[in-house]
Amino acid sequence: MLAAPLLLVAPSPAVASWPFLAASNLIHVGYYVTLVGTYRHVDLSIGYPLMRGSAPLLVTLAGIVLFGERPTPAMAIGIVLICLGVASLALAHGARASASLATLRWPLANATLIAAYTLVDAAGARASHAPFGYVLWMFFLEGLPFALFVLWRRGPTFIDIAVARWRLALAGGACSGLSYGIAVWAMTEAPVGAVSALRETSVVFALAIGALLLDERFSLRAAAGVAAVLAGAISLRA
Repeated sequence: MLAAPLLLVAPSPAVASWPFLAASNLIHVGYYVTLVGTYRHVDLSIGYPLMRGSAPLLVTLAGIVLFGERPTPAMAIGIVLICLGVASLALAHGARASASLATLRWPLANATLIAAYTLVDAAGARASHAPFGYVLWMFFLEGLPFALFVLWRRGPTFIDIAVARWRLALAGGACSGLSYGIAVWAMTEAPVGAVSALRETSVVFALAIGALLLDERFSLRAAAGVAAVLAGAISLRA
């Protein structure tokens, strides 16, 4: 809904990028399914770090193979620090995580799909010569199939919730589109591994939200993880 009117003024992505758009849409459906599963079964302060902390390392390794992007020593240190720092934020809640190991398949599956769509969209945006147009088409095309999937699974409940929470849904959609649009543009200007890792510093904000709004505890071990993430972000800029 948000992307549709903007398509009228945004530059169209090149034809070469459309196969990547199709692949990205398929991967994103799986991503949304595992994302919902994670939020349903795992604490935000555990699931979010696991989802976001594992993906950048996979993206970096694949970027070396697929794009020939070898990180500089400072960049490699930054990526590792961010990955370790983000993952440690989940380990800081190890007592509760160990009681639900079976549910961790959701965030780990989600991390794999994050790495997959990041690589696909990096290649697609570079081929499109119009990264923001690429992102708008991606959100526009993936919205309907996922909505139909949820309608099939939830039926009238989906309609009721959509009507009751449409303002919250539009706000979340706007934030999602803007943040990922910036990330996709950045991947046309910088190595995918570095962009993917820097993007995951958002876990620091998720941790704060979990502590302030969801009454999830914040420990000294979590503070050490945050420090590692910030050090990694500084190293990426060095």
